[in-house]
Amino acid sequence: MCIMIRSREHRSPTVGMGFTKTLAMLAAAVTAGVDRSRADPPAAEAASGVVAGTTDTTRVPDLAKRVRGSVVVVTHEGRDGGRQGLGTGFVIDAAGLIATNLHVAGEGRPLEVALADGSRHRVVEVTASDRTLDLAILRIEPPARPLVPLALGSSADLPDGLPIVTVGNPLGLTFSVVSGVVSGTRDVEGREMIQLAMPIEPGNSGGPVVDPEGRVVGVVTIKSLVTRNLGFAVGVDSLRTLLERPNPIPISRWLTLGTLDPTRWTTLFGARWQQRGGRIAVSGEGDGFGGRSLCLAVAEPPGLPYEATVEVRLDDERGAAGLVFHADGADRHYGFYPSGGRLRVSRFEGATVNDWSVLRELSAARYRPGDWNTLTVRVEQGRFVCSCNGDVVTVVADARLPPGRVGIAKFRDTEAEFRRFRVAASLAEGRPGADAEARLQTAFDRLPSLASLTESDVAVLAAETEPVAAMLRERADDLEARVGELRLVAADVHTAAVIPAIVAAVEEGEGADLLRAALEVARLDDDELDVEDYVARVDRMAEDVRRTLPVDADEVARREAIDRHLFAENGFHGSRSEYYHRANSHVSRVIDDREGLPITLAILYMELGRRLGVAIEGVGLPGHFVVRHVPASGEARLIDVFEGGTALTRDEAAAKVQSITGEPLKEAHLLPVSPRAIIQRVLRNLLGVARGEKDREAMLRYLEALVALDPDDTADRGLLAVVRYETGRRAAAIAALDWFLEREPDGVDLEAIRGLRDGFHQGLPAAD
Repeated sequence: MCIMIRSREHRSPTVGMGFTKTLAMLAAAVTAGVDRSRADPPAAEAASGVVAGTTDTTRVPDLAKRVRGSVVVVTHEGRDGGRQGLGTGFVIDAAGLIATNLHVAGEGRPLEVALADGSRHRVVEVTASDRTLDLAILRIEPPARPLVPLALGSSADLPDGLPIVTVGNPLGLTFSVVSGVVSGTRDVEGREMIQLAMPIEPGNSGGPVVDPEGRVVGVVTIKSLVTRNLGFAVGVDSLRTLLERPNPIPISRWLTLGTLDPTRWTTLFGARWQQRGGRIAVSGEGDGFGGRSLCLAVAEPPGLPYEATVEVRLDDERGAAGLVFHADGADRHYGFYPSGGRLRVSRFEGATVNDWSVLRELSAARYRPGDWNTLTVRVEQGRFVCSCNGDVVTVVADARLPPGRVGIAKFRDTEAEFRRFRVAASLAEGRPGADAEARLQTAFDRLPSLASLTESDVAVLAAETEPVAAMLRERADDLEARVGELRLVAADVHTAAVIPAIVAAVEEGEGADLLRAALEVARLDDDELDVEDYVARVDRMAEDVRRTLPVDADEVARREAIDRHLFAENGFHGSRSEYYHRANSHVSRVIDDREGLPITLAILYMELGRRLGVAIEGVGLPGHFVVRHVPASGEARLIDVFEGGTALTRDEAAAKVQSITGEPLKEAHLLPVSPRAIIQRVLRNLLGVARGEKDREAMLRYLEALVALDPDDTADRGLLAVVRYETGRRAAAIAALDWFLEREPDGVDLEAIRGLRDGFHQGLPAAD
């Protein structure tokens, strides 16, 4: 296991990842066989087994050999007795002390340590632990012979660029070596951490970070999902402090930490159920069908009718967890729970998929994704009434299962938290009555700003105590959700206003304006961009070039003057260190930063040529865009603007294509590219970057533009439908699919489209 730092990412409120994968497969019915040009690859890129910056790679093998014998594998025992939770630790005392992460040790499970010689040893004591530092020191049963501890160095004032090595068990590959450098210290969630320029994977957690002398300077604890070659470690000085102030717990007591009270709860089908601070948390996949795991209340529910309620929060809306009732203590029970962003009522009559029935699946207006939601079931004779956050969402008549126990459950690999589980003959909903709610609504409407709020204003609301606070939180949640929606609608309006300008600028014929079209593409991402200002700047650049030329300068002289102005005098160049940065596809940023992709540098070059009467056309080589000067008299010439305006022979162009794509150059590759096709290629570069960053809102903008430029492109339109749906724009997604059903284009699996449309339609709220 490895704790991960990840960037915040918008989660679709409407669709789970499992369904998203299904959508992608269905969309293949549209996109099959279509070859798309994505972001052009960098001219030169190399990979090596050692992170750049490690200054003395010749020492790494010797250092790894010295360290490996002191590194261990830490596992904990699963509910079925098998080994789970692979992590790393290292020896710090010859008598059997092992340092690792607290999250590797976990809580409430038997622990085992495997030494480098293959021997396995039970952990008999957790000698010290600290949750904030994520550190633990384990004591194993006395080894047959003394262990070889690693020397502890110091983490104070570690120099940036210090070469380091760690040995761990990434992805189960035991005793693997990774080298890198210290790239600084950072505050991470309130802790000062050592930032490591090295790849960290699950299983590296708890491993030693050693300096060139073999001394431990840190303990690996966190990886980043932002970039592969980035990780973090706790400084070894914190480990020293833990050693000096141990808080030993025998393993017999450690096994009881966080465990549920057996007089109140019974768990079934594995997974990991823990209790802390009045909450029950569950993680790990259950052994039952669909990863099912149950936690049943020991106390029998009252006679019918009765009510059961719980508040649940999922770590990811793709998961499923909630209430169960009429449980027989084995495989049979009903369930009411959120699943994939919707609410589901199911009946389980056995251990297999054939014994499972979904009785209802629906949306709920009051359900709050990513937040606590109150689920309530009123169980009556032959039927049950299901509510979410105080609203009845469905009434189900079903008497297949006899009365039984009540509890909570989770499915698949969901991580979830539960609180305020209650069962009684009648439960107060926790909301004021109709009259009180009307009074409160009036008070809400008159509520002044925070700056003007007085004690008497608060006192009016506080008269109803906790229900009022809950209603205020709900109102805040609703307003926040609406604000988010309005921002997205504003973005859609901006996109809809910009796209016609892009299309108009690339109309075929003399009226085409490639520069303006490219600037409008950049304006998709920057609603404050002043297109006219950048057009004027390019006009001034052309005028600056013109002033350096004699009146009778020929085309070659004018082209050479463009080369001097751009590359020699003003430093325009191809981007290498940040090739895939979105700014490289924005001509405005290329002008500002004097750095860009082959295609955006080519657009600027061509537009300067047009203003100076130099006939320059774009040539879309596979993976690398170049230009061609076609003078009125004389031989045409290929030019690589990414390489500072270097001339290219046909053989050199062929060699470049071969090195990038592995394919031979074809005559079709040398044909001139229209302004429309150039802008489409820029948009596809941006689409590739957005896809890599999982920025679906940006993907949506670029796809809307691509479909406007080529309405008959079935691949783009199919992907547009999927992305519209994934970003919550379900009605617009259905409209995109209706285009296929109305026109029935060749090569499209219309049955798959209908199935996809049905799936979209089922996700629409009842009001739609």
